[in-house]
Parts: sequence; structure tokens; C-alpha cells
Amino acid sequence: MADFEQLRQAIIEGDAKKAVAVTEQALADGADPGDLVTNFMIPAMDDVGRLFECEDYFVPELLLSARAMKGSLALLRPLLAARGTEPAGRVVIGTVKGDLHDIGKNLVASMLEGGGFEVIDLGADVAPQKFVEAVDASGAGVVCLSALLTVTMPSMRSTIQALCDSGVRDRVKVLVGGAPVTQQFALEIGADAYGANATAAVALARRLSKVA
Repeated sequence: MADFEQLRQAIIEGDAKKAVAVTEQALADGADPGDLVTNFMIPAMDDVGRLFECEDYFVPELLLSARAMKGSLALLRPLLAARGTEPAGRVVIGTVKGDLHDIGKNLVASMLEGGGFEVIDLGADVAPQKFVEAVDASGAGVVCLSALLTVTMPSMRSTIQALCDSGVRDRVKVLVGGAPVTQQFALEIGADAYGANATAAVALARRLSKVA
């Protein structure tokens, strides 16, 4: 029998090989995929987030934990989909037009997946209309916009305006983040929230999903 607590610990420690092995054994022993996600994987990523906030963990540790979680989730996602299990929410995420940086965006996407969300990752240098199309196609309730360069911050405003012009803005909550972004800027462009880091983004996405 698999020790499910080992799955939680493997994710916290960023041990992807062990996380996958424990998940495989758990499934072979008849474990419920939903229980593995809800009772072990999501709590593990929540613990990782707390360790980051306390500065016991840094970005490299977050990335390792996210990789371990994604390895396990890759085994569980088809089973959850076959059962019709609904995610915590659906999130469209991307780095805005003109900005090719994606490390921060990738980290947020991974943390969101670890938090139980279905993530539609559009990549980097994403035009406003692509966000609109993704929202229409996925029915997402949250849109996450990332920018690392000051000169690309206006693309966040353009994207929010495109959501408004297309008539989908009232269906989604917009979360913005990135090194040059501030709470004040988020308010100025009409975003619903500003996330200072990946763990904050997950907490905000959970809150916004409930009111989207």
C-alpha cells in the first residue's frame, strides 16, 4: 500500500521522481484520484506557499515543488476528466503583447495547477484578442496578465479594454502581476486584483473564482 503522506512530502521537498512513484502506487492500490489531489497535493502546495512567504523557500524551491506536483497531476488529470470532476476554477494566463518573459508566468501557472485550477496557458507575447478568444472558448472565470517590462505594461490596459469591447469583461475577473506592476497600477487600468508573487496569485484566484 502507498503511504499517501509520502506524496505530500515529496511535493514539498520537490522530489518529482518520488511524487510520481507514490502516485502510481496509490492508483494501483485503488486510491481515489480526487482524494489525492484534494487531501495531499493541494495541501502540499499550500505548505510550499507558506514556506515561500516565510522566506524558508525561494523561487528555485517553488519551481522544484511545482515540477513534482505537475508530474503527479499528469497521471491524475485524465482520470479526473473521465469522471467529470470539476476543477477549482478555470484560469487563462499569459504574458502580455510585446513581452517575451515567461519564467514568472510559468511559476504562477504551475502554482495554480497545484491549487486545483484548470489553467489555459497562452504563453508569452499574447495579443489582447487571444485572451478574449481563450475566455470565450474555455469559459474561464479568471484572467491572469503578466508583464516584466515597464514598456509592456500598457498592453495590460489594452487587454482589459479588449475584454470590455468584446463583451466578456463582466464574465471574468482580471488578476495582474509582474516585477514593475503595482497595486496602484492595477487600480488605474481596471484590474480586479494585483498579485505580488505566485502564492498570492493562487490565493487571489481562489477568491476571485468564487465571485466570478
